[in-house]
Amino acid sequence: MAGLWFDELEVGQVFKHAIRRTVTETDNVLITTLTHNPAQLHLDEDYMRGTQFGTRIVNSVFTLGLMVGISVGDTTLGTAVANLGWDEVRFPKPVFVGDTLRVETEVIDLRESASRPDQGIVIFVHRAFNQRDELVASCKRTGLQRKKPASP
Repeated sequence: MAGLWFDELEVGQVFKHAIRRTVTETDNVLITTLTHNPAQLHLDEDYMRGTQFGTRIVNSVFTLGLMVGISVGDTTLGTAVANLGWDEVRFPKPVFVGDTLRVETEVIDLRESASRPDQGIVIFVHRAFNQRDELVASCKRTGLQRKKPASP
């Protein structure tokens, strides 16, 4: 199991995830069509040439999902019980096809679960950066995490 138990996490801990990902045309078209989002800014290159961006913008649903997904292997794989919510989701810069994203995760809060003695609540801040080290996305994610099982 790659993820960490609740007891192994510390406030202030930062993960610089090794996985990086170059966003493709297919990524953008698939997420946009799968979510029934017909916005021109994701699908219409000709329309977007006349905008301040000059080209299509990658659907932010993909950016959010990729940012959180990249973090899973180092943080919650096999130890998460549930994702409780995302807060303060921000996209300060657009992502374009061809951008390569890297992700960092910081643990900002830990607390025992009042109703589940074998679990705790963790709040992560995820941040995604493009190849120019510009922040392109961030969010707070609250999760319910298993504690390390007691030794027999």
